[in-house]
Amino acid sequence: MIARYEGGAIRKLWARDVPAFRDHLLRLDAATRRNRFGMVTGDEFVTRYAETSFALDTVIHGVFVDGRLLGVDEFRRIDGTRRRAQAALSVESEWQGCGFGSRLMEAVILAARNRGIRRLYMNCLASNAQMQRLALRHGAELEYESGDVVGLVLPETASAASQLREAVGDGFAWTTAIMDLQRRSFIGGLFGRA
Repeated sequence: MIARYEGGAIRKLWARDVPAFRDHLLRLDAATRRNRFGMVTGDEFVTRYAETSFALDTVIHGVFVDGRLLGVDEFRRIDGTRRRAQAALSVESEWQGCGFGSRLMEAVILAARNRGIRRLYMNCLASNAQMQRLALRHGAELEYESGDVVGLVLPETASAASQLREAVGDGFAWTTAIMDLQRRSFIGGLFGRA
């Protein structure tokens, strides 16, 4: 485990991020992957999941360090009223304990709030104490159901300030992503020449 790491840029993921999203999910060790999906999953399942995630009514954020996607949050609407959603998080095991999970949780709650979600559910295995602590720190009520734990967050109603906070974060993240792409292109150009 790495000591708390203050860096890392969090931004929304777009369809062009499918390869990075897929690769992140494939890098999860067996225990982290099981915690993320609530069951044992193979590479084929994870690949299909990543490739279809952006086609659904989903918002996904990622945390990047040096251009590499190390953690994600997701929320998907789960009913026709569009007022309920399910959230999930994953952070690669060597980066857990660095504060990324908490930052991702804040991002997913803000995004849910600004989209009118009134009930945000987080399902996790009863053995996933780390996720349960994270959910509790962010105001979730936990309920134990047949070997699983369901966390429920009731996001506040969207406000001009919450909308602005998300928009500023998106603008900053977009700028950071462009600068990182330019930096990597410049460095690749310098070292790619013979």
